[in-house]
Amino acid sequence: MQNMTHRTRSGITAVLTGQRHGWRSRLLFAGPAIIASVAYMDPGNYATNIQAGAGYGYTLLWVVLLANLIAMLFQSLSARLGIVTGKNLAELSRDHFPRPLVWVMWAVSEVAAMATDLAEFLGGAIGLALLFNLPLIVGMAITAVVTYAILLFERQGFRPMELIIGALVAVIGLCYLAELLIATVDWPAAAQGMMQPVLPDSAALTIAVGIIGATVMPHAIYLHSGLTQSRADVRNDDDRRKVLKFSNIEVVLALAVAGMVNMAMVMMAASAFHQGYSEVAEIETAYHTLTPLLGAAAAGIFLTSLIASGISSSVVGTMAGQMIMQGFLHIRVPIWLRRLVTMLPAFVVVAMGVNATQALVVSQVILSIALPVPMIALIVFSARRDIMGDFCVGPVLRGLAVLGATAVLALNFVLLADTFGVPMPFLAG
Repeated sequence: MQNMTHRTRSGITAVLTGQRHGWRSRLLFAGPAIIASVAYMDPGNYATNIQAGAGYGYTLLWVVLLANLIAMLFQSLSARLGIVTGKNLAELSRDHFPRPLVWVMWAVSEVAAMATDLAEFLGGAIGLALLFNLPLIVGMAITAVVTYAILLFERQGFRPMELIIGALVAVIGLCYLAELLIATVDWPAAAQGMMQPVLPDSAALTIAVGIIGATVMPHAIYLHSGLTQSRADVRNDDDRRKVLKFSNIEVVLALAVAGMVNMAMVMMAASAFHQGYSEVAEIETAYHTLTPLLGAAAAGIFLTSLIASGISSSVVGTMAGQMIMQGFLHIRVPIWLRRLVTMLPAFVVVAMGVNATQALVVSQVILSIALPVPMIALIVFSARRDIMGDFCVGPVLRGLAVLGATAVLALNFVLLADTFGVPMPFLAG
């Protein structure tokens, strides 16, 4: 009897050969973008979005929207790379770049993977500790066991993992839908915040870069190309075009959901905290403040979404870390060892007594600074005809990708200049 992955792969082949039709057949292609979208709803987003909403109300919603649009573009390019070449971004980098550059890219990507896992692992642990009144270290241990148990399903093929992650994404989305129904949102102010680019001061800039880092994730760019590289048995360019079409639709839908969840986080924080509680900047404080403001149900829903986010994104982060190491170095380590290595920074942070939410925000800034590495590599490969053939991106898409990467690089440059005390005259306040 065929397992779930074999049935999915057979169904995809039937669609590509014209033997199967209808909207249900399109669901067979769903999965890679849903897994990648988890990176855009991880606990790092909670930390930066709470700070953005509490401190600046709806003012920084435009940053969330911009980051989400950039994410859609780069995730679609990453998926295209895997579908067309049958290789992931890390493998192509190893094959085509000079060896010293490959080592640097791997080192930067590993640091980003550790920063990613710090955010994801701590987020799930904080949620469990608060919801069940446990010590944080116990929450971390439970998160470690649960994520490792889910990772074992990867042995059964890609489909069981896609369904598990999809279920956790649904939990996160439903939780924030409920939060928006409970909170009183100023919708005109929210619309203005989405459309009017403003950075009130240097602290807002730090949060904005954190939002970019938490939303456009380096490991997600690597991972998406790997999730699509051998999922469908494409025989020719017509098959590739069909798979690309379904992939692009899934990217837009999955990341639109992720974007709405992020905006909901900011709007909930703006509604609950901005007037009178603008100093709220930590997940723990947000939880304790939500209870008297919006009720125990809102606080419980908030933690449920945080736990689902932490567990799912920790699983996805480990998958991405494994793919990065295998792609750059051609080394595959046991999944338990990979899980252990990426957990260590989180345990060190807790043992040193570092503020957990502040560690989350700093990790997102690290991610944003590491982000140009996969972005630039992806732009280079997707535009090369010798690699992509007739599927290399045209001038419009290439121009948009360059603009997106430039925006990230510019934000990072301004952040570093502000960090080292270089005056930024265009920043008010």
